[in-house]
Amino acid sequence: MFVCGEATILHADLDSFYASVEQRDDPRLLGRPVIVGAGVVLAASYEAKAYGVRTAMPGGRARRLCPQAIVVAPRMSAYSEASKAVYEVFEDTAPLVEGMSIDEAFLDVRGVRRLSGTPAEVAVKLRNDVRERVGLPITVGIARTKFLAKVASAVAKPDGLLMVRPGRELAFLHPLAVERLWGVGPVTAAKLRDRGITTVGQVACLGEATLVALLGRAAGRHLHALAHNRDPRPVQARRRRRSIGSQHALGRGRRTHDDVDAVLLGLVDRVTRRLRAAGRVGRTVVLRLRFDDFSRATRSHTLPGPTARTETILATARALLATAAPLIERRGLTLVGVAVANLDDDTTLQLPLPFGRRNVDALDAALDELRERFGSTAVTRAVLLGRDTGLSMPLLPD
Repeated sequence: MFVCGEATILHADLDSFYASVEQRDDPRLLGRPVIVGAGVVLAASYEAKAYGVRTAMPGGRARRLCPQAIVVAPRMSAYSEASKAVYEVFEDTAPLVEGMSIDEAFLDVRGVRRLSGTPAEVAVKLRNDVRERVGLPITVGIARTKFLAKVASAVAKPDGLLMVRPGRELAFLHPLAVERLWGVGPVTAAKLRDRGITTVGQVACLGEATLVALLGRAAGRHLHALAHNRDPRPVQARRRRRSIGSQHALGRGRRTHDDVDAVLLGLVDRVTRRLRAAGRVGRTVVLRLRFDDFSRATRSHTLPGPTARTETILATARALLATAAPLIERRGLTLVGVAVANLDDDTTLQLPLPFGRRNVDALDAALDELRERFGSTAVTRAVLLGRDTGLSMPLLPD
């Protein structure tokens, strides 16, 4: 293995995050099966998972599996606030935190023994702090590699703590199902199981060349390394985003130009607000499209200078959409995405003199403040009234 010494990497993962927030905020939901999201399951409590309900499952199927489930509408602002509070606990716990998503992170607790105790003691305190300060259950896995810490937390769920002790890693890992390996989804698992390979240990018994022949060079080498717990990646503070974007699934069926334009407008509003909240500006506007036949297309345009102005980015996105109109007419459209790339800090922006023009920056700032204080729907464009603008998923701080 590429590692030595004690297990100092923690993988902390909130349990059924959205559903847990709903149960925390409404005590009537405690101990009951909860499904977040009606059309598609965004999250399910463990009481609902016991009936086979899973994330991304169609809502109708979930309700058939668990008729007594309580279905609640998602509250993205509540989840975002809970995530921020949990990350404050992470930052108070370890000097090095690598956020993976809004509800999970790796922590490297080397060097905190004198102040906070052993890695196991740090993990116990972390779980208690999250429960006391945020009111949510969290599971922690501890190991010498990031991969194994994540596997440990998955095995320990829900609301558990598991340390994989040095020297016992392979004894813990090898009996587990092949699906526990990062990168083994349904397709890869089926290939392995068709050949009688069902455990990580069986994967480890195969030579790297055999796995490469079976799965391809990248996947074969990757799984061979993980099956032997070879994972040299250190915990690293998360890098800043290279782009900020959002997308909206339209479903099947023809859409008018006005329908698509309204979706585009809503996406640009969301993306530019995120840019300004993060203190970022960007130069390249990217439009992503998915068609009825599942093919995709991307269009982009780089502006003369960086910006976070809604007006500028919307005009660019509309121009890109116009160039794609013939493709949309022929193939239909099932998804629209907008992103802004080539990002920089807004402190580097050289402001133009506002001679003879409206102060659009002041307008954007005023709308941002209203939505921050009263919610994202406090001010809505008239063209978006009564339209489904999709969910604004919470993001890690940039």
